[in-house]
Amino acid sequence: MNLERFRRQLASVDALPQLCVLGLISGLLTGGLMVVFRFLLSLGAWLFMPHNDSEAFEALAPHWRALLPLIAVALIALCFAPQSSQARRLGVGHVIERLTYHQGRLPLRNWLNQWWVGVISVLGGLSAGREGPAIHLGAAAASGLGQRLRLPHNSLRVLVGCGTAAAISASFNTPIAGVIFAMEVVIMEYTIAGFMPVILASTMSAVVAQLAYGTEPAFQVPIVKLGSLLNLPWIATSALLIGLLAGLFIRIAQRGTLLAGWPLIARLMLPGVAVAVVAWWYPQVQGIGYDSLAAALDGRLALDVLVALMLGKLLLTAFTFACGIPVGIIGPVLVVGASAGALCGLSGDWLWPSVASDPGFYAMLGMAAMMGAVLQAPLAALMALLELTHNPNIILPGMLAVVIAGLTARQICRCHGLYVTGTHHGLHPLQQPLMQALSRVAVPAVMERSVARTQRMITREQARRLLEDKPTWLVITRSSEEKTPLALKAADLARALLDEQEATDETATLDLLEIPGQRLELAPIHLQATLSEAFDRLNDYGVDALYVEHTTAPMIQKISGIITRDAIENYYRYKR
Repeated sequence: MNLERFRRQLASVDALPQLCVLGLISGLLTGGLMVVFRFLLSLGAWLFMPHNDSEAFEALAPHWRALLPLIAVALIALCFAPQSSQARRLGVGHVIERLTYHQGRLPLRNWLNQWWVGVISVLGGLSAGREGPAIHLGAAAASGLGQRLRLPHNSLRVLVGCGTAAAISASFNTPIAGVIFAMEVVIMEYTIAGFMPVILASTMSAVVAQLAYGTEPAFQVPIVKLGSLLNLPWIATSALLIGLLAGLFIRIAQRGTLLAGWPLIARLMLPGVAVAVVAWWYPQVQGIGYDSLAAALDGRLALDVLVALMLGKLLLTAFTFACGIPVGIIGPVLVVGASAGALCGLSGDWLWPSVASDPGFYAMLGMAAMMGAVLQAPLAALMALLELTHNPNIILPGMLAVVIAGLTARQICRCHGLYVTGTHHGLHPLQQPLMQALSRVAVPAVMERSVARTQRMITREQARRLLEDKPTWLVITRSSEEKTPLALKAADLARALLDEQEATDETATLDLLEIPGQRLELAPIHLQATLSEAFDRLNDYGVDALYVEHTTAPMIQKISGIITRDAIENYYRYKR
């Protein structure tokens, strides 16, 4: 009974305390899963990587580091071959797709696939990050908690955001960036009801990660500063270059349809061969690349390695993604941006040595600019920059770099972000105001609960008994040969009885389809649905009302209420 009341409270847009409880639980759950995921990566590194380091590809013999990605893609191809294309959808793109079209319900099979694909792609030497898999694992676990409790779908959407934020928070030790990333990239809206549970989830996940790994961020960042304001024009020029690189990355990554007709194994082997060839000479392109990122920030990478990371890692990661291997791209994107920024910093130092800032400073700005441009998430990139550097003085040049790079990718390269495709006036479905407003509320918050179920043919005595409970609507069930159920206003039946008050035969039969009154054809919808699902169902069935079904026991359906098109439109008009 308490759980049922909890579900009913969550249906409302004002269920902030209940959502905060779910956010707290989701953060602890996701934080624990992130510790397990990183332990699996560490275990794999302990088994066969030099120095027990999952990034130590440089210490392997050339033939071994070239062979590793071939083995990795072969394993992924063999495991994917017997599975459907739907089961092979993983990562951040899959999370956004399920949030857009399936109200945040993420399948268990995809979640299980994400565990081993995430581990194999990183340890196997592909140009891949761990953050994409982490986001999928966290979002699906939080959503699975809601599905297990049969919570309304509007709360599932918040749970997906909680799992996303918690995964980013635990991966980088950046709780604020995790919150902004979840709201900006995945949920694509900012609301108080969404923010607070997501903040709690990110905080709890960071606590769990810090208990396991300490308080240090994912990689060490040197202390650097802007120096002269005369650096700003060169920062703007560098950001323009990085925006073009981001546009190139998105263009390649989104060209997967060109290879869709290839056999699965051949398509997945292509990036393995490409990585193997480059890794023979430049093993720095393999794995996440955080060791190379730290070296670029410290100015310890040779010029040719920086170029290889900027171009090689960009092309390899984007090509691997386009070929259908669901690798994480956030880590590699940060490495590409840092390498490009370091090269720009070295160029500035060569052009104007007395004024130019340290190349490590430009590497940090490049890291944020590339992330912001590829994901079209400027606030998330800025918050990550601030939390990783612990230096508020970097925000001013960081804002300039992130905005210019984002504008370049969006306006010059015509890219809306790796995971976003404009479909309606340039907006992703999650960004459309109507869908956003209707997705925040579940059907029980708006439906009319005062309903009574009845047959088409009833006696006057049965009609009077129906009206004793003062229902608002009567749901008229019809035979299987007839159409869907109809809804009749109870007031119309009461009026018909008054009009015939002189009749004395209480056993006389009334045909509820014949008495004067407005009738609405009905289609079914389940109790957990959001108003956006109800609105789509009304349009799909071409009806003006839905009857809300509720499973009370196996194979037993109860009608809990009726929701009309007018009720949904009134909610959107007056309460959004």
